Amino acid sequence: MYQKYKNIETVKPGGLDLKDRLVGVQRVTKVTKGGRAFGFSAIVVVGDENGVVGHGLGKSKEVSEAISKAVEDAKKNLVRIPLQKGTIPHEQKGKFGGARVLLLPASAGTGVIAGGAIRAVLEAVGVHDVLSKNQGSSNPHNVVKATFDALLQLRNAATVAKQRGISIDKVFNG
Repeated sequence: MYQKYKNIETVKPGGLDLKDRLVGVQRVTKVTKGGRAFGFSAIVVVGDENGVVGHGLGKSKEVSEAISKAVEDAKKNLVRIPLQKGTIPHEQKGKFGGARVLLLPASAGTGVIAGGAIRAVLEAVGVHDVLSKNQGSSNPHNVVKATFDALLQLRNAATVAKQRGISIDKVFNG
C-alpha cells in the first residue's frame, strides 16, 4: 500500500495497545430494479498514540459491522511515524486526490490545531503540538489519505544523516 515511500517501517498489530477513532460514516445507496439498497461505509484510524498509525475502510449493510471491518482493515496497514518531542520533525505538505494538507510543527503547549479528519489521524499518531491546514477538498476519505501522505514523508535528523552518509551534527550545521 505504501510502495512509493522510502524507508517506511510497517508494524505488526500484535502487542500494541491500539485505540480506534471513527472519522466518518456514510450512508450509500445502490438503486436496483427492486428499489433502493442502503449500505454504510466507515473510515477509521487506529493508533497507539506513540508513533504507530493506520487507516481502514469498511463497508456493510449495518453501521457497527462496517466500523468493525474498517478497524480490521486499519490494523493490516500500520506504519511508524517519526515524532520529535510531541510534535513533527519538520513542515510537510501532503496531497491525495483533491485534498491538500499542510502540517507545521508547533512549540510545546500549542495543542493539536486541526479539524475533523486531520485531528483524528494526528491524535492517533500521538502528536500533541501541531498546526495544520486543510486546503482543497474536505472529503474525509481523501483528507485522511493526504494526511498519511504528509506523515509518511516525514524524516527525523538521524534518518537524513544516514541517507546522506554524514553525521547528525553536519545535518544542522552543514
